[in-house]
Amino acid sequence: MMDTLILGTSDNDISEAAELIKQGEVVAIPTETVYGLAANAFDENAVRKIFAAKNRPCDNPLIVHISSFDMVYDIAKSVPELAYKCAELFWAGPLTMIMPKKDSIPLVTSGGLDTVGIRFPSNPIAQKIIEKCGLPLAAPSANLSGSPSPTNAARVYEDMSGRISAIVDGGESDVGVESTVITFENDGIRILRPGGISREDLLRVCDNVIVDEGVSSKLPSGTVARSPGMKYKHYSPKADVILIDSDIDGFRKYVVENKTDNTYCLLFDEGEAVEGVPYLTYGDDSIEQAHNLFERLRQFDEMGAERVYARCPEQSGVGLAVFNRILRSAGFNLIKL
Repeated sequence: MMDTLILGTSDNDISEAAELIKQGEVVAIPTETVYGLAANAFDENAVRKIFAAKNRPCDNPLIVHISSFDMVYDIAKSVPELAYKCAELFWAGPLTMIMPKKDSIPLVTSGGLDTVGIRFPSNPIAQKIIEKCGLPLAAPSANLSGSPSPTNAARVYEDMSGRISAIVDGGESDVGVESTVITFENDGIRILRPGGISREDLLRVCDNVIVDEGVSSKLPSGTVARSPGMKYKHYSPKADVILIDSDIDGFRKYVVENKTDNTYCLLFDEGEAVEGVPYLTYGDDSIEQAHNLFERLRQFDEMGAERVYARCPEQSGVGLAVFNRILRSAGFNLIKL
């Protein structure tokens, strides 16, 4: 256990955060997606501190964050032609591209893989910290492994107080779900984890964009996870989440027939309320749902929920990212009516 500093976004605080990272410490930083636990991606011991702070399985790879495209050449052994096109359209932004890694990236950072995910965040505070460090940062979400990702500094503190050196408070994250993760194969793009950059967006780069089966189903036992967020149950509150794919009438009927004590609902809007069942809303469009989802899941814990029946989001655009996160928060407990 250690004292965890709370830093702001002044030049002095950003310099202090960068100095801690350069000394081999872990610092939580804001990004446009969610908050991340940042450490020197080249420093094996520093990266191990991330895994320890999160209680994260060691075969779950980390994403490396950069502040200029030129930093890619320090990390990747080769850069696919499609990666240049994706970078031109979507960097800086919530897109992670998997490429063959150089030996400079330790295997602990890549989860034992010979590839590494690289992202150029658009959040200006994240960019300044990376620039001050002068090196790429490994930075998974700043939560205990398996719990909902944090979208503000207060939620980071709940999980990480005493576990890391500092937290940089940069306000609310904009997107609210982690980055889209893609890999390149057969002159096309495969989405391993959906996020703020949708399949429809990626079709602007090429007409061969495949959504991996692991986005909406469990990986078979023994399968190697090529991206964070593929292998384990993630984003889960303490309550049992049950995802229901139905129209609102079917949803209400199912909840009334199956509710128990401390049952709650996660709804698109207030007009969907089920009589006698408390609820939270997370938005009637996918952008709003992505922004709100993790915060709502954490609020259910504060409310003492034991079971949450959740409305199933659309599975197109950013809605696919929302579906992916809530499906995993439910441990793939999906009921289709």
